[in-house]
Amino acid sequence: MTIAPTWHLRTLAALGFLSLLAAPMPAAARDGAADALKIGRPWSRATPNGARVAGGYLSITNTGREPDRLTGGTFAEAARVEVHSQSVEGGIARMTPVDAGLPIGPGETVTLEPGSHHLMFTGLKAPLRQGQTVAGTLTFERAGSVPVAFTVEGMAARALGGRATDPGQGGHDHAHGH
Repeated sequence: MTIAPTWHLRTLAALGFLSLLAAPMPAAARDGAADALKIGRPWSRATPNGARVAGGYLSITNTGREPDRLTGGTFAEAARVEVHSQSVEGGIARMTPVDAGLPIGPGETVTLEPGSHHLMFTGLKAPLRQGQTVAGTLTFERAGSVPVAFTVEGMAARALGGRATDPGQGGHDHAHGH
C-alpha cells in the first residue's frame, strides 16, 4: 500500500475547499430577494387514504421594492407542486393552473387559501395526517427557492388552527386533468 505525500493530500483538500467556495449560490442567497418575502402560516389539510392531490395555503408579504412571482415549489410528500386559481361555476369549484405564476407586488400581501389561489400538491406519496409537518419550498421568479414547513390540519379545516369548512360547499372539478 502506498501513501500519498503529505503535500499532495493538503493540495487536494485545499482544491476541494476552493471548489466549494466557487460553486454557484442559489438566487435567493445571491441577491437577498428572499429576505423581502415574509411567508406566513403554511398549512395543508389531512387527506383520506388513496388521495392523489392536496392543497397548500399560506400568505406571502413582499416587503421589498421589487415585484416577485410565485411560480411553484416542492412538497416532500408529492411529486409536483403547481400554483392554482379557483373559480365557482354553477356551484362547482374549478381549479386551473396559473402557468405564468402569481405576482406579488412591492408592499403587497397575497393570501393562498381554500376557495381562492392555492398550491396544488399532485402525486401524493402517502396520505397527509393531521399534526404532521411536511417540508417544502416555494419557488419565486426573483427570490429563487425559499424553504417552508407545512402544518397538516384536519380534513375539514378552513384555516391554520382547524376552523371547519361550510358543510354546504360544493364539490370541485380539476378541469386540468388531476
